[in-house]
Amino acid sequence: MPEYLTSDPTDKAVSLIPLRAETSDVDVSSSVQACAAWLKNQSDSVKSWVKSSGFDAKTGTVCPLPGEDGTLAGVLAGLGEAPSLWDWAAIPGALSQGTYQLEGDLQPSEANELALGWAMATYRFTRYGKKSGELPTLVWPKNCDRDAQENMAKAIYLVRDLINTPASDMGPEELAAAAAKLADDHGANCRVIIGENLLKQNYPAIHTVGRASPREPRLIDVTWGQAEHPKVTLVGKGVCFDTGGLDLKSSSGMQLMKKDMGGAANVLGAASMIMASGLPVCLRVLIPAVENSVSGNAMRPRDIIITRKGLGVEVGNTDAEGRLVLADALADACAEKPDLIIDFATLTGAARVALGAELPALFCNDEEMVSGLLHAAERANDPLWRLPLWNRYKKHIESKITDLNNCPDNSYGGAITAALFLQSFVEPGIPWAHIDLMGWNQGSQPGRPEGGEAMGARAVFEFIRDRFGR
Repeated sequence: MPEYLTSDPTDKAVSLIPLRAETSDVDVSSSVQACAAWLKNQSDSVKSWVKSSGFDAKTGTVCPLPGEDGTLAGVLAGLGEAPSLWDWAAIPGALSQGTYQLEGDLQPSEANELALGWAMATYRFTRYGKKSGELPTLVWPKNCDRDAQENMAKAIYLVRDLINTPASDMGPEELAAAAAKLADDHGANCRVIIGENLLKQNYPAIHTVGRASPREPRLIDVTWGQAEHPKVTLVGKGVCFDTGGLDLKSSSGMQLMKKDMGGAANVLGAASMIMASGLPVCLRVLIPAVENSVSGNAMRPRDIIITRKGLGVEVGNTDAEGRLVLADALADACAEKPDLIIDFATLTGAARVALGAELPALFCNDEEMVSGLLHAAERANDPLWRLPLWNRYKKHIESKITDLNNCPDNSYGGAITAALFLQSFVEPGIPWAHIDLMGWNQGSQPGRPEGGEAMGARAVFEFIRDRFGR
């Protein structure tokens, strides 16, 4: 649970007064007062103090208010012109240690954003002992849906913790254990197929990618909910470390490869939100968990893999392994003919070149679904950006000796060709979305500390709740 949110107000709690900056051309629907309007009702001494401090209510700015006895009477917190989640999240980083309590009431949506933003901003990864001092604590604001924000924060913390954990402590076995614990917490079932049993049960691509590691590959399969409810299947790429295989990455290219299971982490985060909220869906989570390593039995360039679906894939590059393990998982996902499938994957550098590290790419074969996802993403401040499934590029993933090649010789449109490759394993008529994400904050921003990050998970939860939860 969020460490720096408390339900125990004390007499020593400092009043926190959020204020908006002045605006002339932004339509603002907010219960937060504008700075100038608030100042009109203050004493001359307060007006003079705020003016001399230079406080202008811009995002991330604060102004401590002195009391008559020299103590801290309150703190003004700036939210910019049109407050959003990230403006609220900027407040904790500008405050000194202590306990703060909101002065006045907010609209429920704003109270929720304050609580979630505070929780996201005060996250710290402390598994290995390093802790950078105490942070400010907030008394839960009134009108906040506390359970919902706690569930959301808990899911985000799970995603971040999983990605931040080094690969030495987050291999396929540990990832499966995390999924099993989440399943147990919510009364779900968790089945894991390991090692040679992958071949016996027809998951050849997952086995081929992971067989070179002493840490056996596996397929994690979590199910929850009632069979009569709409079937929702989430698939997450769980490459716990990616050396590139025989097509070895450079040393710099391996620096962040502990995050290559970021798709799996985000799927577990989204599943946590869905189960904690009790949404009326029949949820299935599939995670192919592997380590792409180098040894005598590693897959080789130009090897052929006959996948679960029966399609042959020529290995154009062993470093394009994520789409191989997802191929078997997607084929399995389609067998039940779910109402929709969404996969998450740290799949291509090409998506990062196109959209940068902060904006996940969204591919989708269903217009109603993509519209719902984009609206949910905007509302949740969890952005997605649609890229096309451009069918003319299918020629780039053809093989001269079998059905498909996992890595085209043509380097253009790499995010699109990867998505088209995955689409080859999705049955026509099943609504499917693919989210190609970074899963990592390259630097710290309000509410988004450097390190592993939940990207798209909140948007997908909002979309599923919109579509099936009411």
